[in-house]
Amino acid sequence: MARLQGKVAVITGAGTGIGRAAARLFAQEGARVVVAEINAEAGDQTAHLIIQAGGDAIAVRTDVTEPDSIQSAIETAVRRYGALHILHNNAGGSTPQDNDVTLAPLEEFWRAIKLDLYGTFLGCRFGVPAIRRSGGGSVINMSSNVALMGIPGRDCYTAAKGGIAAITRSMAVEFAPDVRVNAIAPSATMTERVAKLVAGNAALDKLAKSHLLGLIEPEDIAAMALYLASDESRKVTGQVYPVDSGVIIS
Repeated sequence: MARLQGKVAVITGAGTGIGRAAARLFAQEGARVVVAEINAEAGDQTAHLIIQAGGDAIAVRTDVTEPDSIQSAIETAVRRYGALHILHNNAGGSTPQDNDVTLAPLEEFWRAIKLDLYGTFLGCRFGVPAIRRSGGGSVINMSSNVALMGIPGRDCYTAAKGGIAAITRSMAVEFAPDVRVNAIAPSATMTERVAKLVAGNAALDKLAKSHLLGLIEPEDIAAMALYLASDESRKVTGQVYPVDSGVIIS
């Protein structure tokens, strides 16, 4: 039997990269997937790929920083499929403007906080009640290895992702036993966006050597998300799982 058979999942930022990989994998495992994506064209493409492969998905244009927008996406999922069992708060990301606290533009700090941390907060604000009404399920947040180790020059992103790790633990206590809440902490993942950032960058060789098992692909993160979404992790909550090819221990 498929690992997510009968489940309904909302995945934010599922138009590209990790979110798209998770959406496709969840659908392959039987989930009906709502692709919540700010780029309507990219969201439609992900939903189309799932439908082409025999899965069930819809795309909903969603800005996770706007309460009405993410609430509407959750309500659309419940209205279309009758329930919500899985919320994967995947939308987020860093930019080259990030820096240390003395140099980072103030607007970059607020961008990271609003998109990554506040976007996750809003997803949970509206998603958790829907999951509880559906009989329980799983929230999967997206932290980062920067929340678990010292990495210079990324203090805006670190602040946001550290907040996600912390709120994951508090929500796990608050909403047990109905809702399990966990987070994934990737290292640099070779999405199209990240590949463009490091293209032609000599630091890539150093980055690659720090990954004991090689550079990470979106499918590696999606596989962890699938585990946390499935009943295989039914006794797992409040955890932040590094999927970092050994970076934080090397």
